[in-house]
Amino acid sequence: MKKYAGLLVGTLILAGCAGEPENTNDPAENTDAENNVEASEGNEEGDGERVEEDYLQIGVQTDPVALDPHGANENVANAINSSVYDRLVYVDEDLEIVPGLAEEFEQLDETTWEFKIREGITFHDGEELDAEVVQMNFERILDEDIGSPVAFIFDMIEEVEVIDDYTVQMTTDVPFAPLPSHLAHPGGGIVSPALIEASYEEMEEGGSPFNAANTQAAGTGYFQLEDYNSGEYVTFSRNEDYWNGEANVEGVTFRIIPEPLTRIGELETGGIDISVPVVPSDIGRVEQADGVNLNEQPSSMLAYLGFNTDVEPFDDPEVRRAIHMALNKDDIIEGVLNGTGIKADGPIAPEVFGASENLDALEYDPEEAEQMLRDAGVEEGFEVSLLTSESQDSIDAAELIQAQLSVLGIDVSIESYEIGTYLEMAGDGDTEMFYGTWGTVTMDADYGLYGPFHSSNAGPPGNRSFIENDELDSLLEAGREAQTEEERLEIYEEAQNLLIEESPYAFLYYPSSISAVTDDVEGFWQYPSGYYYLKDVELNR
Repeated sequence: MKKYAGLLVGTLILAGCAGEPENTNDPAENTDAENNVEASEGNEEGDGERVEEDYLQIGVQTDPVALDPHGANENVANAINSSVYDRLVYVDEDLEIVPGLAEEFEQLDETTWEFKIREGITFHDGEELDAEVVQMNFERILDEDIGSPVAFIFDMIEEVEVIDDYTVQMTTDVPFAPLPSHLAHPGGGIVSPALIEASYEEMEEGGSPFNAANTQAAGTGYFQLEDYNSGEYVTFSRNEDYWNGEANVEGVTFRIIPEPLTRIGELETGGIDISVPVVPSDIGRVEQADGVNLNEQPSSMLAYLGFNTDVEPFDDPEVRRAIHMALNKDDIIEGVLNGTGIKADGPIAPEVFGASENLDALEYDPEEAEQMLRDAGVEEGFEVSLLTSESQDSIDAAELIQAQLSVLGIDVSIESYEIGTYLEMAGDGDTEMFYGTWGTVTMDADYGLYGPFHSSNAGPPGNRSFIENDELDSLLEAGREAQTEEERLEIYEEAQNLLIEESPYAFLYYPSSISAVTDDVEGFWQYPSGYYYLKDVELNR
């Protein structure tokens, strides 16, 4: 029997009995219709005037796909929702897993985990948190009728059993060492039972079960929903009754500002306090701006060129390898990242548990790549579409890929869409090639490999290349079940080398997490996964 207070993410170091943490970094959502923000009215044209002095203003590049943590698994939504919904456990600044809504947890045997839920916690709508609510949440996530895009993160959970009012036991279908890391994912945010009920009612009326959160959001975190104007802003006010101490700022407004230079301009004129992310090509301007500071740190993100392996000629691994070898990753890094980031040899970043330095990387060799393409029957003049989102760094990367492949006689047409449409098209297989990123939020190789490459996750859950390989599936399943670090590392090294051989993705680079903050801001930091912690942020103005 193992009892945990803090686990190093990925390595799962036993750390003793759990107690209440001094700071919890998880968020919550609310839907108080009477709380209309003056902070979110006006200041939409970048005039530099601040409407609400004590509200933190953050510029983000896209609308969140959903304000429901079970309804989205993309960067902006995860960042916003992780500042709104609490999870059972969470990852702190030292990348240790520590108690959240579960004040302590222990592993009873290889497949059974027990969680003691904190008493006296209420949701923003007044509903009370207890073991039954936790059970309802995970049953909702795993309900196939709901179709949650984060279901794959928790699909190893076979049963959530209520032991008493404040105790639940989770049983996994196989031994699964990284379960706490998965529970710390923003998709494990606990929502109010009233929101769950509203989401099912919405679905019965023909709508999306995740739309209810746009007007009826309710979590337990330190911020609660105040106002949402899709495409413009999302505003949250401070939860005065937060169980682990109030946030320092009165509230936060996330302003949707797609154009990177506009976000920088807003920083310079005082329209926003933080810009996330900063496009690498804008680093020079940020560094020259008065009163603005640049934050750069390694991330757990992979940028890649994906292939739909269900369509010709990308059903041939030889073609995929050839294109992989035709890409000059160093030039892409210089052109897109302005020299930041690291060239990717494999699918998971060095910071992630399970990353290996012993990989049989495909080296840049355009001459060999061209010969491989001709041998595979891909003739000069071959036309192919490349799907990407509308973010500037994505378009920049797509254009460099387009230019590099044109040398081989491949005519690439770029199709860019807003993030929701992009994810839907890639998940539905409505593409040939696609540029994208995948963040290993849990900092464990299982998430970085099982989600995007196991055949059971084909489509929207994450496997957008639709790769289906029995040997790969077996390795990824074995990596989940292995109980020692040594076993898991060995398995994941083999899996990564197989993925290089199969090349469902051309692994391009691991970008840095880059943000910019004004001198007024203290205490802002990002996880390697890219989302951030706002509870301790201070505004000194």
